[in-house]
Amino acid sequence: MKFRSKSDIQTRFFILGISSLLLALLLYKVFFEKYTNDVIVFNIIMLFVIGVLLWMHYGTHYELTESELHYKSGPIRGKIKIAEITEIIEGKTLWSGLKPATARKGLLIKLGKFDEIYISPESNELFVDKILEINTNIKITTTKD
Repeated sequence: MKFRSKSDIQTRFFILGISSLLLALLLYKVFFEKYTNDVIVFNIIMLFVIGVLLWMHYGTHYELTESELHYKSGPIRGKIKIAEITEIIEGKTLWSGLKPATARKGLLIKLGKFDEIYISPESNELFVDKILEINTNIKITTTKD
């Protein structure tokens, strides 16, 4: 089953704001500066950064198979064996670490003793219900972050 990532207003504002600012800077360079090798390299870098930001924002999703959780967020991709998941914390926000997510108050998935990943499916409850159908041994913790 496939789950899209929810996107909160702060993330949208940040991604689209930075992309718009970089695009405005790029257009300024194109129309008002003389073409040199530096300007061309700058334009290519700006297009690349804008593309990656938008790819991460609009290309984030998760997929549950019978044995694995696959996640994609732009160039960040991976999979987790569902049997290795020990705990899911609902309503928590991870501010550092592996975070293929576009919203706050998502799910913090713990693997083994120290590994964790943060995701933000559109519906935390539906995602937890579906993953519990596959592995009933996962501990579910709800927090108010």
